[in-house]
Amino acid sequence: MQPAGGSKRVTITDVARSAGVSTSAVSKVLRNAYGVSPSMRERVQTAMTELGYRPHAAARGMRGRTYTIGVLLASIRNAFYADLLDGVNAALRDTEYALFLGSSQFSEMEDQTKLIHAMVDRQMDGLILIAPAVARGEVVRIAADVPTVVIGHHDPSPAYDCVVNQDSAGVDLVIDHLVGLGHRDIAHISHPTVRGSQWEQRPEHHVRAAYRAAMARHDLADLARVVHSGYSDEGGYRGAMELLTSARPPTAIFAGADVAATGVFRAAAELGLRIPGDLSLAGYNNTSVAALAPVSLTSVDQAGPMMGETAARLLLERIEKRRDRALVMASTPHLVTRGSTARPGA
Repeated sequence: MQPAGGSKRVTITDVARSAGVSTSAVSKVLRNAYGVSPSMRERVQTAMTELGYRPHAAARGMRGRTYTIGVLLASIRNAFYADLLDGVNAALRDTEYALFLGSSQFSEMEDQTKLIHAMVDRQMDGLILIAPAVARGEVVRIAADVPTVVIGHHDPSPAYDCVVNQDSAGVDLVIDHLVGLGHRDIAHISHPTVRGSQWEQRPEHHVRAAYRAAMARHDLADLARVVHSGYSDEGGYRGAMELLTSARPPTAIFAGADVAATGVFRAAAELGLRIPGDLSLAGYNNTSVAALAPVSLTSVDQAGPMMGETAARLLLERIEKRRDRALVMASTPHLVTRGSTARPGA
């Protein structure tokens, strides 16, 4: 990071002198500009490596690009977001782009808005917003100036790209599986609506509607119950306690996220209920936690890494102006059955 024998930061001039080229040639290599020969690129990159040169982020920003991407997470405790980030990182691995994360609570609209503004103020080249609580109108306004991809929400816009899951199909897989095992009283733990966010098609909205439709399709509409306790371990625990201590405890619970299903396990253990002997349990996301032997959670696989990789690819296309229209990309879910579901009373 420092030139040999000196104390100041290595500059583009130092790199040019070491490589025996002009500063404009070094600039072209840094920008991946057209017309740079392989031999010149190699000489410049060798010089940068030997000198420990790192491009100055602020200076790159003044030249039009900082090679940074901001990712907003609704929560750092949801393991599914780690799967999404794995995909984003895979897509960016062989690029110059660096990833910066911001995280807030699911419903903290004000905090998330501040985080997005901070990313924009730092001239990040693009944004990936995962299940944002930020007002949709604000996202549309920002996306008009900063390339943006939204993961999870089914509300399309010409201003940003969407990466979603076919949630209705995923829910059908769960309910069909539980009904096929003989369950009728199947309850659903969902996430409360974020007030004032203007998003009309958040993933939990789709999942709730699909759950009710699937129950009706099996002539079980009168038995459908939804608890809006939240996609978190605590939310799953509270929702399960409410359901399992009611006058009519369900024989099966469908949690809208694996992280909520972990709370159901906790509530069942506290009440002395066996899973799946006394209660069948299914989740959504098929996170790494679901596959752990002590958990063995039946869950819907959303292909999280592929969704993250798709989001990063779409964002790079927008940043590099290789496309001028918005896209909606949907992944196809499949059900992974494990030991948490069985016939009632098995």
